[in-house]
Amino acid sequence: MSNERPLDPRTPSADAAASTPADTSRRRFLQSAAAAAALGATPHLHAQNAPSADSADSAAPLPPPAPAQPVRLDINGREYALQLEPRVTLLDALREYAGLMGTKKGCDRGQCGACTVLVEGRRINSCLTLAVMHEGERITTVEGLAGATSLSPMQRAFIEHDAFQCGYCTPGQLCSATACLTEFDAGTASAVTVDVRARPAQLTDAEIRERMSGNICRCGAYTNIVAAVRDAHAAKA
Repeated sequence: MSNERPLDPRTPSADAAASTPADTSRRRFLQSAAAAAALGATPHLHAQNAPSADSADSAAPLPPPAPAQPVRLDINGREYALQLEPRVTLLDALREYAGLMGTKKGCDRGQCGACTVLVEGRRINSCLTLAVMHEGERITTVEGLAGATSLSPMQRAFIEHDAFQCGYCTPGQLCSATACLTEFDAGTASAVTVDVRARPAQLTDAEIRERMSGNICRCGAYTNIVAAVRDAHAAKA
């Protein structure tokens, strides 16, 4: 028969007796940290499950689109009878409805100039204006710069000076450069003109760069573009 006595439940075990105050403090610290983590996660879970204001707004039904209306646009000397929703931009009307894909959509925010076209000879960013605003006005895109059998002087100058690389910005550059020469010949001053009250004396490279600054070339062909504009202007003199 064993002489060992059963342990008294009220008597601390050897392991418990061997626990040091440091072990007890560490255990309490871990328990407190776990509890704090659980409490901190609870509001986050509620926030994830709660419907947000954005989702509530997105669930609301969208208003029906405005009905299309007839719009007549004079593009490159030809009349286009289009059915356009009033919010269609001139850029989308040219590309998606008139089928004139030469005008490019770059930033779609009026920052790059790739969508530049001429309206009554004045250059504009077609992505920033509505098509219905230009009914009855004369619109010229890159497809309308050349003649029936020959390129325009500006187009020839761009080719001779290799004033493009990927070519994506070129339609806007050509339209802008064409209007640039028209503006200069009309005596319009620029931000670098020495005396804005007087007609600019000559079309310097600084004048060209300033007047063409709204057209961005990601390939960096600016030097060749300036040379092309300069030579196209000299050919007109």
